[in-house]
Amino acid sequence: MSGDGTAVYLYGVTRGLDPAALNGATGVDAEPVRAVTAAGLTALVSTARLDRYGEQALRANLEDLRFLEDTARAHHDVVGLAARNAPTAPVRIATLYRDEDRVRQVLTQRREHFTRVLDGITGRTEWGVKAYAHPPQAAQEPDRGSGGGGAGTAYLRRRQDQRRRRERAARHLAGLAEGLHDDHAHRFVESARAAGDRLDGIEVEVTGPWPPYSFITAQDGTGE
Repeated sequence: MSGDGTAVYLYGVTRGLDPAALNGATGVDAEPVRAVTAAGLTALVSTARLDRYGEQALRANLEDLRFLEDTARAHHDVVGLAARNAPTAPVRIATLYRDEDRVRQVLTQRREHFTRVLDGITGRTEWGVKAYAHPPQAAQEPDRGSGGGGAGTAYLRRRQDQRRRRERAARHLAGLAEGLHDDHAHRFVESARAAGDRLDGIEVEVTGPWPPYSFITAQDGTGE
């Protein structure tokens, strides 16, 4: 770590990013975000105080929900900004290195790994889709069998009715899910958003695009 009580906070690794995209960007503790380049890659970094992000301080601070929320939001905002301009692979929050030379060393040593990850996400976007299925009333109504019989017969009839209702609901929802899946074959986002209106019993929520949060894990860990 540097002698002034600070370290370098790493947000993610990108490739082909125009440095102008970072103009005015801030990260944790509102520190300016800057680019560190090596081996054809760019690391997104800012300065972090050790009394807040050092190993011992971090153990305590991560129990503070406000601190955790602010850090996660700042981390996500930096990664999201970069991802809108170039392929960007985020790292886990609170990844620190002692100085920029160490960051350059990591980029060089792990160039093959970072390149493979960036190749995998280039030209792709991540979206979140949630489909809420609402069984029709007919699938929920109990069967009305003939009367008669004792308490044991009534119990068995109720169990049979429940099983048949579950089977009807399952068949109905499976059909709706198949229709929703087929809708994704072309023009994914438009189809997904329209599916809620087109498919009876389906409500669709679409979010994104998101940065690719399959995090790169730094082999040498935090605090190097």
